[in-house]
Amino acid sequence: MALARTHSVALIGITGHVVEVEADIANGLPATIMVGLPDTALREARDRIRAAIVNSGQTWPPHKITVGLSPASLPKRGSWFDLAIAIGVLAAAAQVPRTALDGVMFFGELGLDGRLRRVNGVLPAVAAAAQHGFTRVMVAEENAAEAALVPGVRVIAAPTLAAAVDWLCETPGQRAVSPAAECKGRQDSVANNLPNGPDTTGQGHPVPAGADLAELLGQSLARHGAEVCAAGGHHLSLLGPPGAGKTMLAERIPGILPRLDADAALEVTSIHSVAGTLPEKVPLLTDPPFLAPHHTATKAAIVGGGSGIIRPGSASLAHRGVLFLDEAPEFARDVLDALRQPLEAGEVVVARSGVAARFPARFTLILAANPCPCARAAGPAEGCSCSPHARRRYLGRISGPLLDRVDVKIELEPVSRKELLNDRNFAESSQTVALRVRQARERAAYRLRGTPWRLNAEIPGSELRRTWPPEPGSLQVVERSLERGQISARGVVKVIRVAWTIADLAGRARPGRAECDSALGLWLGVQR
Repeated sequence: MALARTHSVALIGITGHVVEVEADIANGLPATIMVGLPDTALREARDRIRAAIVNSGQTWPPHKITVGLSPASLPKRGSWFDLAIAIGVLAAAAQVPRTALDGVMFFGELGLDGRLRRVNGVLPAVAAAAQHGFTRVMVAEENAAEAALVPGVRVIAAPTLAAAVDWLCETPGQRAVSPAAECKGRQDSVANNLPNGPDTTGQGHPVPAGADLAELLGQSLARHGAEVCAAGGHHLSLLGPPGAGKTMLAERIPGILPRLDADAALEVTSIHSVAGTLPEKVPLLTDPPFLAPHHTATKAAIVGGGSGIIRPGSASLAHRGVLFLDEAPEFARDVLDALRQPLEAGEVVVARSGVAARFPARFTLILAANPCPCARAAGPAEGCSCSPHARRRYLGRISGPLLDRVDVKIELEPVSRKELLNDRNFAESSQTVALRVRQARERAAYRLRGTPWRLNAEIPGSELRRTWPPEPGSLQVVERSLERGQISARGVVKVIRVAWTIADLAGRARPGRAECDSALGLWLGVQR
């Protein structure tokens, strides 16, 4: 009898794929058939959509309805397609003009009463729609501000299915709201808040209350290591007894990181949107994320996965930010080793039957560990009775290949009373350190302009040796350490990267002998 087409998007990871929704009404016994590789939740949409249409004052066609989702080989999951299917059925039944569907993308879950509910992952879905030439998207009101982050797309925020039908039928007097006009104002407001690049005001992003680096007294080497890691995007390992300041230092590193630029902010927001962790009334994340999962977290919770919809894990949620693993030896070894691939590639690939989801995962890893199982300071006066074998076994839970990927290793000692008194008036604040970090990143960004890399930690070893080598003769100590087996070939590349960051912090045009020796000491975990 009639056929209508609408469009929506299927998300795999944070990659959107355009889906054509076809609704065909034909003679036959009343039934609704859905084809195109839908999952169980999507098959249940038949009853939701029927109730929503009837309760919105529309008529459900008493005929055989076939809904096809194309491409049929692409898995479709969840209630994401409810609005697109409902509009398609109404258009096939001539209750909505088919010409009004041209160039419009539909996202949203329907309630039985016809309300349009928010869904996760709207930002990457709208971005995919824009890439495929769609200029208008219809979403729930709760998703409007997030959808408006994509430039060049007109967002229609509909509270109900009835309001969506009214807008498509061009009956402004009957609309509950004027979605297009309302959302246009939101789009302008959100666009004005997008960061335009590195903050050059000298202030940086605000440090959370009670999380200032000045509170960490003593531990000058650990402070320096944290500053180097923040400036270059390097990974950090902290080893020391309880109370030495490991957790305090890790929690204050986000306070010295610059705000995310526009591209990074949209990328990070897309990941959190897909995961459903985007804070309410915060459509855009502009501060580097900080994730600190518990040591009982599973591999899927850290790197991502799921039996149905593939969701990002902590490694991806910490993209462009910090992933802090406190009490790292208490994590399952296979969980820790699962981080080896993201540390090198900067992304997580989760493969399932017939589909592979990719999530960005370029984060700064911070590992914190006690020196032994009893967690007491070493020495007879402190009460540690662990044998050398017990200590090696405990720390051996962090595999060598994982530690080989950590650029900076710091061993913290208990802070003495003298250090506390001497450092009380000289401890630098987070704002002071953040200014140096920002300036170092700007120097690196200027040097790396025209390349796909932003930080020293991202530069491949081949490019580092060919395009940005240190000063001649500055790697003599590093080469001798390589010959003795103290450092791997990967470690040499990481030492050069850290040396560049140290040079950027010092304002030097190129790392020399002093920077390379200092970087080697940080990689080996010894002070030079």
